[in-house]
Amino acid sequence: MKEQLSVYNSLTRKKEKFVPISPGHVGLYVCGPTVYGDPHLGHARPSVTFDIVFRVLKYLGYKVRYVRNITDVGHLEHDSDDGEDKIQKKARLEQLEPMEVAQYYTNRYTDFMNMLNVLPPSIEPRASGHIIEQIELAKAIFDAGFAYEVNGSVYFDVRKYSEKHDYGKLSGRKIDELLENTRELTGQDEKRFSADFALWKKATPEHIMKWNSPWSVGFPGWHLECSAMGMKYLGEQFDIHGGGMDLLFPHHESEIAQCVAGVGHEAVKYWLHNNMITINGQKMGKSLGNFITLEELFNGTHQILEQAYDPMTIRFFILQAHYRSTIDFSNQALQSAEKAFQRLVDAGKRLKSLKAHHDINPEQNIIQPIVDAVHVALLDDFNTPVAIAQLFEAARIINLATDGKQNLNENEINSLNILMNDIFVDVLGMVVEDDAVTVDITQDLMTMILSLRDKVKMEKNYEMADYIRNELDKFGVIVKDTKDGAIWEKK
Repeated sequence: MKEQLSVYNSLTRKKEKFVPISPGHVGLYVCGPTVYGDPHLGHARPSVTFDIVFRVLKYLGYKVRYVRNITDVGHLEHDSDDGEDKIQKKARLEQLEPMEVAQYYTNRYTDFMNMLNVLPPSIEPRASGHIIEQIELAKAIFDAGFAYEVNGSVYFDVRKYSEKHDYGKLSGRKIDELLENTRELTGQDEKRFSADFALWKKATPEHIMKWNSPWSVGFPGWHLECSAMGMKYLGEQFDIHGGGMDLLFPHHESEIAQCVAGVGHEAVKYWLHNNMITINGQKMGKSLGNFITLEELFNGTHQILEQAYDPMTIRFFILQAHYRSTIDFSNQALQSAEKAFQRLVDAGKRLKSLKAHHDINPEQNIIQPIVDAVHVALLDDFNTPVAIAQLFEAARIINLATDGKQNLNENEINSLNILMNDIFVDVLGMVVEDDAVTVDITQDLMTMILSLRDKVKMEKNYEMADYIRNELDKFGVIVKDTKDGAIWEKK
């Protein structure tokens, strides 16, 4: 099935058959977080998206080296190469060492990715740990004539590069349009052209995070780190580079230019980009101040949230849309995802109690077309919403079988197990809580609560009895009074 996988390549703007550079092996690089604040819902989408890419590739039998970086230096407040380093600014405000800030938020990011069941990458390099590699790449670009130095800072010469190569091939931007739209540079600006970008910045005396270089004591530009670390760990040519649409320009555009200028050719064969999560139609992000952190989502503390949401609800919500389409946040959308996810979980639990009917034709398998459709969807540019739709069809058949309205043979039950275990759990990464101890504890707790409610009713404290019932209702538990006593069920 490896030969059937197709991916949408942002570079060619079309879907292409995936053919790895080295048969049986895949090099995957994804832009990771800039660690100066807590991860939010916008961060969850690329993490979950490329977790699916990683999982599908492994499911197909590829040996995957997955590199996802940590940006802990060099990312300034503005893409125009000015402002403070984001991490240093946070450190100054909190009176901490920059690396304390970076470590704290790296740990936080890792913790929340674990909650979302995002697999760790094969390698997670930090920009600050690869200064030498970045300097070497900047020197190669400088020596090739595609960079210039001004007062100890080094800038990539976009116009010089564009005389021989196509700066803008990824984003579709033309150098002439960039020239027409450029701002007037003042005498104090170091750049020759506003689209030029920093390879190395000379540090001011008060700047904490700085290193020696051939040009000055300073720090690398933001774009340089991914080119340097991608080629270090995956080679000068590798298969897939991923990230959010917001990184396509200027970050990924500049990465292409750096590699061509520095080593003489492009490094990446397929560029994959996930689209954004929006809130009220506007991109969600820290810079816009409209983001919801994952911690707020999981504990329900943000003012616009109606409830807390389980990490698997968030993961399922993201996978219900194709990674190249936008998702608009709303409480209603998350609540719908929560219910849909639970329907599949319940079906998976019912499947465990199904018994095969041996009087059915053993060659029959009405489930195999569903398995095939799921595979086709995942091989078609990782189309998770279509795959999920097929899982609901499988859940429908499981429910019919549970109700005695559909008989299944051993082959069919085995195929259902493939769908609910290999696909739903292993490939889509959905964590299904199926701990008998947890079930027993829940039952014991509900028995205790209902006994307490019976006691207060006997004492004619009906106000407290109603309070207990109403509070349980808020948690999705319905209490019904019958002639044999109170019973409970989930909504």
